[in-house]
Amino acid sequence: MRVAIADKPFSADSMLAQFADSRTGAAGALASFVGYCRDVSDAGDVHQLQLDHYPGLTEAEITRLANTIIERHGLIDLLVVHRVGVVTPNEPIVLVAALSSHRAQAFAAVAELMDYLKTDAPFWKREAGSGGERWIEPTDADRARRAALGE
Repeated sequence: MRVAIADKPFSADSMLAQFADSRTGAAGALASFVGYCRDVSDAGDVHQLQLDHYPGLTEAEITRLANTIIERHGLIDLLVVHRVGVVTPNEPIVLVAALSSHRAQAFAAVAELMDYLKTDAPFWKREAGSGGERWIEPTDADRARRAALGE
């Protein structure tokens, strides 16, 4: 398992290729999700996001969540990369990838981990754009998906 906090832009394609190259013969499936900074929100045009975290605590919490997901879904490996600092439109914010024996486990693990990251991981997101600055909170839909997972 690899959990990384990136303070500079990263290449999701490159990181995903490296992760795929680490695949063992038991891994029959790789599922991934890349989340990008959009250039528009319901407040208007987005110029940038500022993502802050609590160093040490954030990595520990994501690692805890990742270990739970690995165990729950019987994964072979898991990759989580999350940006902090200033992120501009079209840059990747998050990459989650799962290796498993079968596709259902990999898809479920990636979706579940993203729900945890949206609601439970200690990140603070501030959007700056044509509508001014505002803090970004999980949506009601994010909270509902997370609540359905339990724990």
